[in-house]
Amino acid sequence: MRTATSFARLLALVLVLFLGLAATRLVSAAPDADPTWPRFRETYKELVETNTTLSVGDCTLAAQRMAKRLLDAGYPAGDVHVFVPDGHPREGGLTAILRGSDQGAKALLMLAHVDVVEAHREDWTRDPFTLVEEDGYFYGRGTVDMKAQAAIWVDNLVRFREQGYQPRRTLKLALTCGEESGDALNGAGWLVDHDFAAVDAGLAITEGVDGQLDEQGHRVDLGVQAAEKLYRDFQLEATNPGGHSSRPRPDNAIYQLARALELVSKHEFPAQFSDASRLYFTRMAGIEGGKDGAAMAAIVRNLQDAKALAQVDRNPYWHAMLHTTCVATLLSGGHAPNALPQRATANVNCRILPGVAPEDVQRTLEQLVHSTGVRVTPVPTKHAPAPPVKLTSAILGPVEAVSGELWPGVPVVPALEPGASDAVYIAPAGIPVLGVTGLFVDPDGGRLHGLNERLPVQSVVEGREFLYRLVKRYASE
Repeated sequence: MRTATSFARLLALVLVLFLGLAATRLVSAAPDADPTWPRFRETYKELVETNTTLSVGDCTLAAQRMAKRLLDAGYPAGDVHVFVPDGHPREGGLTAILRGSDQGAKALLMLAHVDVVEAHREDWTRDPFTLVEEDGYFYGRGTVDMKAQAAIWVDNLVRFREQGYQPRRTLKLALTCGEESGDALNGAGWLVDHDFAAVDAGLAITEGVDGQLDEQGHRVDLGVQAAEKLYRDFQLEATNPGGHSSRPRPDNAIYQLARALELVSKHEFPAQFSDASRLYFTRMAGIEGGKDGAAMAAIVRNLQDAKALAQVDRNPYWHAMLHTTCVATLLSGGHAPNALPQRATANVNCRILPGVAPEDVQRTLEQLVHSTGVRVTPVPTKHAPAPPVKLTSAILGPVEAVSGELWPGVPVVPALEPGASDAVYIAPAGIPVLGVTGLFVDPDGGRLHGLNERLPVQSVVEGREFLYRLVKRYASE
């Protein structure tokens, strides 16, 4: 009986592994075997080759081109809408809808920004606004951040239309502008304020934490963004009567500010866990192994373990996940080379952990610089704290299931993202936001925001299949 049971278990394990490997091979063969791949590649190419930088680009044009693809696929004109905010003719976006069979079920929102950071041809090896496929990579500005996922969202709707697929939950698409542009108009925020029905959903899926590849190209883990830090800027200002530079005085605005910034630079905010970061370090402990893995396991057991925390904090990304951080990013002072400065200012950018009040961070900064006479003022912002998504089985289960189908044995690791995404506009409106791409990037992060941004072709192939299956699973359950 025991022998028979063991044999049955072995047979089952072999079958699971075979099916998993078969699924991986099926995805790997997609560019040659899948007749829809060339059409997707053209969608991706069209997005990358539409310059959407703030300086000279045109998000509205990108939205119009994606809208045409949906209309050509047979979507009614009333279900595809290019929106252009007043006074922002080149910062438009696209919303579209595939109506579900259960009108009582909350919709699923596929969210992506199509704007990109600046890129200058003279700095790049290749034209940043030409999609180049070379040595197993797609090169171009936005290939990673985040036109691959935007193209996949459009492609999903086209595939669903071709298949005559009607989801149980309504599917919504929002392609927006302004995520990369700081104080410029943000399309996701504009939709929340002006056309909330277009984005109202029970769950939004957007960019977040990508999958990791090691130096040999092996998959390490599939990241899922379940929370992110709150972005806040504070201005530090020192003022002084000034005077002639030939008669220095002991109180100098620039020196005051310099002393204040030195105090800020030496301050360490306390380590804190969110649900997402606790789960991240729990799962990464076994993946990392060695001293780092042991330290991760130790802080999960006891966050006050100073030795273990010091080991983990050596990594800037892990440190940022555990601590609120404040860092000087801009500096200005004085008004003439031959005059004592009357004013000196610095921008201090803080990334605040979920659950920490911005007012408490401001009070900490004020206490730090009190002795210098420097004033701390919050910079006005529309960003509200984005509530973390609750990692229930209904939320995380589909990600784990589809990942297991395509990449057996690759762990799914939720994380708190130190940066910010359009979740800062969507989540405060009551829409849970999950950041998952299914795209695996090299250890350099795909060079996003940098020179020669690139994404493995195989990663795009597999990410496309992952997000197609994932959306279908969410839409059906």
